[in-house]
Amino acid sequence: MDKSEIYEKAMNIIQKRRIDAMNENQRRIEEVNSNVPEINEFNAHLYNTSHEIFRIISEGKNVEQRIAELKKSNLDIQRLIKSTLRNYNYPPDYLSVQYCCNDCNDTGYKDGHYCHCFMELVGKLSADEMNKTSQIRLSSFDTFSLDYYHGNDYDIMKKHFEKAKSFVENFGKENENIIMSGDTGLGKTHLSLAIANEVLKKGYSVIYDSAINILHKIEMEHFGRDKINDTLSLVNDVDLLILDDLGTEYSTPFYVSTVYNIINTRLNMSKSTIISTNLSTEEIKNRYSERVKSRLVTMYIPMQFKGKDVRLQKKQREIKK
Repeated sequence: MDKSEIYEKAMNIIQKRRIDAMNENQRRIEEVNSNVPEINEFNAHLYNTSHEIFRIISEGKNVEQRIAELKKSNLDIQRLIKSTLRNYNYPPDYLSVQYCCNDCNDTGYKDGHYCHCFMELVGKLSADEMNKTSQIRLSSFDTFSLDYYHGNDYDIMKKHFEKAKSFVENFGKENENIIMSGDTGLGKTHLSLAIANEVLKKGYSVIYDSAINILHKIEMEHFGRDKINDTLSLVNDVDLLILDDLGTEYSTPFYVSTVYNIINTRLNMSKSTIISTNLSTEEIKNRYSERVKSRLVTMYIPMQFKGKDVRLQKKQREIKK
């Protein structure tokens, strides 16, 4: 799905929100008209306002004064409606249209530009599109077992596991970042996918992908081979970015500068990022620069994964069975 298709899908969703809000408002009006007889008389007066204004203007006598009096009368009636609704145990705004976004009234536009609600929806749809090939839904905290870690490794991994759960619990309140490092097969991917799964359930947008895939997409767009999408903007704007296997991509000046751009931009925007890598701190400095190392060391929570290859242990246990 390209950018134009995502925009079209987002606008269809926004328009459906507006239709649903209007239908729900009509249902509420009919309900209140049935249960609160006094409301009918009040509403009838309000509905006739436009005709009354037209009559006043047509007569041309004391127009400003009469319209001002009409407005005051309408405000008094609106207050009576709210008071009457309260008497019947309805919220005072029960007859107002309940839009999802009060800034654009679910039109998708504000002041001639796309509303923030529309752009947020575009971001979530775009992130979902990027995540289609990932395995986010397949990993959870429940399936992350500490049985494969022993001794001091167990204590370390238990702390990481608890921190990962608190990261999810506080997501949206605190802007934390995590760097998971260590050899392959120790659970970095599983734990980061579990975090992604839980953050998605909370309604936030998440992008999970390997550094290789993300950097390649950005490169294709930067050098003109894909003019439709804008992966860099999406990666910078998403609520949670998870960069898997940082350091396995080719080392090129473009990739190095892009990694710094993503890390630095998201820190400046107070957006949470999780990075998993097999590189040591010194290897990160040598590959990406002192600036990247400094930001990861000072602004990211370190999780050094310990133990023996979990995948290998699982295979050995299956063989024994």
